[in-house]
Amino acid sequence: MKGISYTRYGGPEVLEYGEVRDPKVGPDQVLVEVRAAAVNPVDWKCREGYLDSVLDAVFPVVPGWDVSGVVVRPGPAVTEFAAGDEVIGYVREDFLSRGTFAEYVAAPVRTLARKPPGLSFEEAAGLPLAGLTAYQVLVKALEVGRGDTVLVHAAAGGVGSLAVQIAAHLGARVIGTASERNHDFVRGLGGEPVAYGDGLAERVRALAPEGVDAVFDTIGGDTLRTSAELLAPGGRLASIADPEVLGHGGRYCFVRPDAEDLATLAGLAEQGVLTVHVEETFPLERTADAHRRNQEGSTRGKIVVTVDRTTGDAP
Repeated sequence: MKGISYTRYGGPEVLEYGEVRDPKVGPDQVLVEVRAAAVNPVDWKCREGYLDSVLDAVFPVVPGWDVSGVVVRPGPAVTEFAAGDEVIGYVREDFLSRGTFAEYVAAPVRTLARKPPGLSFEEAAGLPLAGLTAYQVLVKALEVGRGDTVLVHAAAGGVGSLAVQIAAHLGARVIGTASERNHDFVRGLGGEPVAYGDGLAERVRALAPEGVDAVFDTIGGDTLRTSAELLAPGGRLASIADPEVLGHGGRYCFVRPDAEDLATLAGLAEQGVLTVHVEETFPLERTADAHRRNQEGSTRGKIVVTVDRTTGDAP
């Protein structure tokens, strides 16, 4: 099959388009024909070797964890899905090798849910990793509920835009940091935008003089330290970007595959509670360009790679 792979750590130039090994379908997996795969910051961080201390790389590595597509063949132990089912998945294993930037992927059932019919394949591909991150941080780490005031950083980004919508759905008041050009976008998601940069603390305090009940940090560093100072008494802090959060009494979070959580997100998307904004799409052979675009930052919503299958029968 055709796919993207790399044989060493490095910049986008190490990504090669061409023939890659066909996936083997284990008992608890399904073979998925990939229609789209979203790019996430963790993809290029893995590619550059930043996660080498926690994830073994079995080269050549096919990158990518997000996917939307169609089930071709379920493994012999699988009863949840059948050929022809449209699915989404956060297909992360505990090593790097068999990713989603290819024509097919063998996806463990524990990583999949049914695709919301109302979303395109491109939109659906942007839901799993970012949506699960937002959901698990807000619901499980921060325990956000009705009446809370929540500060979400990078509120126009892939994770942040979904976090704003989920927090609002949970009944919270949401303040979201974003660049000026994205303020109307954040308002449309249900948040109250504030600008980044010097004076952030004062701008947030003007909106929430008593402090915020919860902070969802996606940036780390000075932003994290400022956020800790903005908490109301008993406030909760979680970060997906900086383990220093532990020193502030907060939670450091890394998203995990969870089929039940993913099905909940799919249901919210189907109800119209969640929308996925796709900023730009790239064909599979231009995955390196998609990585470069993601690394530039300041993306509104998601960058997505689309797959136009050109080879013969499924493996």
